Amino acid sequence: MEPVIRVEDFCKTYRNGTMEVRAVRGVSLDIFPGEFVAIMGSSGSGKSTLMNTIGCLDRPTSGRYLLDGVDIGRLNRDQLADLRNRKLGFVFQGFNLLSRTTALENVELPMLYSRPLLPAREQNQRAMKALELVGLRDRTDHHPNQLSGGQQQRVAVARALVNHPKVLLADEPTGNLDTRTSIELMGVFQTLNDQGITIVMVTHEMDIASYSKRKIVMRDGMIRSDEAVARRLHAPDELTKLEAEQKAIQLT
Repeated sequence: MEPVIRVEDFCKTYRNGTMEVRAVRGVSLDIFPGEFVAIMGSSGSGKSTLMNTIGCLDRPTSGRYLLDGVDIGRLNRDQLADLRNRKLGFVFQGFNLLSRTTALENVELPMLYSRPLLPAREQNQRAMKALELVGLRDRTDHHPNQLSGGQQQRVAVARALVNHPKVLLADEPTGNLDTRTSIELMGVFQTLNDQGITIVMVTHEMDIASYSKRKIVMRDGMIRSDEAVARRLHAPDELTKLEAEQKAIQLT
């Protein structure tokens, strides 16, 4: 099986006048279809720079990055934007939903940039299917201010899935969510991953990383560890535990 993401001796150096900051230093990494990978590290570890490159939002200073076998270093700006739109879906800490449009319309937005442009009926069907995947089929006509934070993030996940990407990239997706909603979102991710969707997630929370299958820890621009999650958390079990804890607190 070929990796969907291959990073070879990736280095990224930022220059500010005469100063150089080596954000990533010689990282090599393969991620295969169907994996659920968490990338961790403190501020300045290089995890965000690595994620930006995986997301085709930046290019290596040296080394190579291949997305589904395509060397992004050989692409011009338009080709890179097309590849990103076809192969990747993005979920961010902020939901980034348009406030005056419905959940369905928010999910349809990425398809407006598809080439060739899909017929309106197919756009609608795809958006409905994506919302169904994240459990929001009954919220299609709701605006963001009519949805909870967790529901808004689910809309963002549906939007990321609507173009059938090879990889779902999630950057601190639970950063604005409470504990229960975070667990519910990880349950959505686990269900999607079980269906074959490749997920790469940046997080600084150890418990959130424990819902993934593989954990990569970065420090000082290098990978310090890369291993399978030894004690993987499962969202339904954790929700049951949380409910029991909350009930016990109410009884005391």
